[in-house]
Amino acid sequence: MKINNENILAFEKLYRTNFVNSLSGFKSANLIGTISKEGKTNLAIFSSVIHVGANPPLIGMLVRPASVPRHTYTNIKETGYFTINHINKEIFKQAHQTSARYAKEVSEFDECGLTPEYSTTIKAPYVKESKIKIGCRFVEEHQIKTNDTIFLVGEILEIIIPDDVLMNDGYVDIEKAETIAISGLDSYHETKKISRLTYAKPGKKIYEL
Repeated sequence: MKINNENILAFEKLYRTNFVNSLSGFKSANLIGTISKEGKTNLAIFSSVIHVGANPPLIGMLVRPASVPRHTYTNIKETGYFTINHINKEIFKQAHQTSARYAKEVSEFDECGLTPEYSTTIKAPYVKESKIKIGCRFVEEHQIKTNDTIFLVGEILEIIIPDDVLMNDGYVDIEKAETIAISGLDSYHETKKISRLTYAKPGKKIYEL
């Protein structure tokens, strides 16, 4: 089967959305925690969080166009802070429910059965039930002009993780924390590590760590 651009554009809307969202493979599964300037908490599931850089420590995510109310984006721009909370297999159903379009005055924490948790470093709430939590300060954004999506970048200010998840060489074993992955819009997956490999260099053999 070969599917071209014209075929994709001719697909029914939901079919096209499911199809294209599945093509990029497994994606990260995170809950983004924010708070409005009025103090109302917000929680939203994102599958677009990616590493941006280590010095300074930066992390980014794609936000859909702000042509309609985007509570997560608005809160980040107003307060300057947000949290990234890994989704694990114990909370994936509650996490999925945060994708429902709740009114701004309604907290997804309350509606979806998750617990806000705070640190003294940033104003935005963490998800208590998450095992790997990242606190960020908004630093910049870039508009993707082709479709008006926004790439938002945050600087990592703190990380909250179980002691046994951090390895001696700095590697964070997310599988040990039972972090799960997303494919498409609504498919959730456990993972199984195959191996860790040594740093690749020309002419040097790769070994398993």
